[in-house]
Amino acid sequence: MHSPAEAEADACVEDLRGALAAHGITLPSLCIDLPSFASRCPARPLIALGNCNLLTAKALAAALRKGAS
Repeated sequence: MHSPAEAEADACVEDLRGALAAHGITLPSLCIDLPSFASRCPARPLIALGNCNLLTAKALAAALRKGAS
């Protein structure tokens, strides 16, 4: 069974994946950072954006700039 924090992190990853997909962007390594999730600290887990190629990085930067204007 998923804990509330795990369910929230999973939902966040899926929401971000969907938002990126709306701009034609895929980050294959997008996931919950397991070491931060497994830590004993009460902080929320980190989301690992992972590595991406140059074209994906440029598309992400362009989408962020467009959204900021």
